[in-house]
Amino acid sequence: MKYQSRRPALILLADGTVFYGKSVGNVEGTSFGEVCFNTGMTGYQEIFTDPSYFGQLMVTTNAHIGNYGATNEETESDGVKISGLICRNFSYTYSRQDAQESLEDFLATNNLFAISDVDTRALVAYIRDHGAMNAVISTDVDNVEGLKEQLKRVPSMNGLELASKVSTKEPYYFGDENADIKIAALDIGIKRNILRNFSKRGAYIKVFPYDTSYQEMKSWNADGYFLSNGPGDPEPLENAIQVAKDIINEDQPLFGICLGHQVIALANGISTYKMHNGHRGINHPIKNLVTGKGEITSQNHGFAINREETEANPDVEITHVHLNDHTVAGIKIKDKNCFSVQYHPEASPGPNDATYLFDQFIENINKSKA
Repeated sequence: MKYQSRRPALILLADGTVFYGKSVGNVEGTSFGEVCFNTGMTGYQEIFTDPSYFGQLMVTTNAHIGNYGATNEETESDGVKISGLICRNFSYTYSRQDAQESLEDFLATNNLFAISDVDTRALVAYIRDHGAMNAVISTDVDNVEGLKEQLKRVPSMNGLELASKVSTKEPYYFGDENADIKIAALDIGIKRNILRNFSKRGAYIKVFPYDTSYQEMKSWNADGYFLSNGPGDPEPLENAIQVAKDIINEDQPLFGICLGHQVIALANGISTYKMHNGHRGINHPIKNLVTGKGEITSQNHGFAINREETEANPDVEITHVHLNDHTVAGIKIKDKNCFSVQYHPEASPGPNDATYLFDQFIENINKSKA
């Protein structure tokens, strides 16, 4: 392999801490966002294109990124959603037969700035101890004071509405139009693999923009409703919260994933909060309190719902808990056809322990139709 000289780069955290690395592809660049880490050993392309990561600088804890290239089959949206990539070893060559291009070419096509040769173990340990915070990655290594001033103007993720940045602008359809089941999905950052899971279970999906009213969704005569995953703070999503309230009031089948789960909680008077460093990885242990079984799950969220308020709410039952920190990982509304989970049953990347939740939703819809 030909030796490639690369530009020095840095990571400047909001508290003034600096880590050093090198630019991927020897390009100049600067990018801002909230720095966070994902512990997955695979699935980097799905992570980069997941709308839930919009506006974040992603630190990958796996030591090698890019070694299996990129393919269109592993893109979860219309393009890259993270604001920058931070990794240890970046592979400019790849060895997977199905890959269509190198990760370097994929990042260049999507205008994503990345830095490598970073001590990611030290960086992740720092984020774990001090929490996720805003940061900047840049090749402008001689302008630290200037970067500090620019970083001060980057808004905090706490209170930030981002669903409008990633939602579809116009409604669209997915699946077989002759399917027996119709699902109306509110797009506040939806992943393609969620749509694939609905479609392969015999559903036809109409995906609506984030600001669509329940009445407009209802006019399509859907059999069930879905609130998607997505980025940012759930509390500013007033329309989505009202949509959840309206669906629940009419006792229509409703399923929420991740941000959708938080929206359903807010619709029931349960508050949310920004986590210290969030859950991002594909090995998070969950306990299903209904069956008593454990699940290994894919997660990527920086907000959670208040457990004390959930336990005190007479209309809500906790169905799943995270075994590492005992945060609420799933709820259902008593006497209503509504449930939600904080993790990603569609995986991509990740294990498939929780795909039964899609079957459960389809079963709820069929019972409602009957």
